[in-house]
Order: sequence, then C-alpha cells, then structure tokens
Amino acid sequence: MIGELRALRTLCLLGALSLTGCASWFSDESVDPTVHLVKVEVVKANLLEQRFTLHLRVDNPNDSDLTVRRLTYKVYLERFLLSEGEHEHWFTVTPHSSRFFKVPVRTNLWPQIRDVVKLLRKPERPIPYRLEGELEIGLFIGQDVHLKRNGVIIPGDFIPE
Repeated sequence: MIGELRALRTLCLLGALSLTGCASWFSDESVDPTVHLVKVEVVKANLLEQRFTLHLRVDNPNDSDLTVRRLTYKVYLERFLLSEGEHEHWFTVTPHSSRFFKVPVRTNLWPQIRDVVKLLRKPERPIPYRLEGELEIGLFIGQDVHLKRNGVIIPGDFIPE
C-alpha cells in the first residue's frame, strides 16, 4: 500500500512537471510584426469601378520566421475609405527583415472618384493613410495581430519586386 501511494505521488509530480513544460509552448515573447502601406497604385478608374493595387510591407522584428496567412483590412486615404476586405496569401518573413506584397482591390468610389484620383496623382505631396485590421500569423496555430496604423505614403517610393 505504501509503495502504491509513493508511485501515485511520483506519477502526479511528473505529470505536474510535464504540464509546466507545455505552458512554454503557448507563451510567446515575440514582438508583433508591423504592416505599412507603402504605395497605392491606380490600375484603372472609371465611374462604375476602380481598381487599385495596395503595396504593403510586413516587418518581422523577431529572431524566428514569421508565417503570414491572411490580412483583413480597411484602408483610408485622408478622409476617404478606399477599400476594405480580406486577402489570403501565405508567405514567410525571415527574422529581422521585411517582405513586400500586393493586394488587388476593386471598389466603387463614384461619388468621390475625382477627389481620390486627384489625391493619388499629386506626386509632390505625401498622402496620409490609416490602416486598420488584423494580420493572421502562425504556421500551425493561427494568431491574430490587430493592426491600427497611421502613416503617409510618399509618392515615388521605390517598391522592390
């Protein structure tokens, strides 16, 4: 009886110790990646439909690879809601580096089309933007990183392919 009690205690102690090891699998000390809107390219614009390409950059400040699964977004240029939607595109950003990607966008801004196109075609002036949404990251288990970023698009910025 005493031997069985010791065996049970030992088994319980080993189980508790193994669970503390599992906790480290889920605790993540990594820093959230950042997403920047680098450029908005006008592909085609008429009264009924406008097509743009959003050029974005993901920065990975961590020591390990970052797998990006999906971006859910709202993009505002000055006061205009340019687009909102979801873009699913898996790619990896190596540690301490950046990766560029493009999001094709179709929208109907017919009431404001002149103002938006004029805004995008002024090469001498930075354009303020607001990016909101979520970036889904992770290779096996997805994790959402909430995005809320204000910045400016500098016309003429170089975008590597």
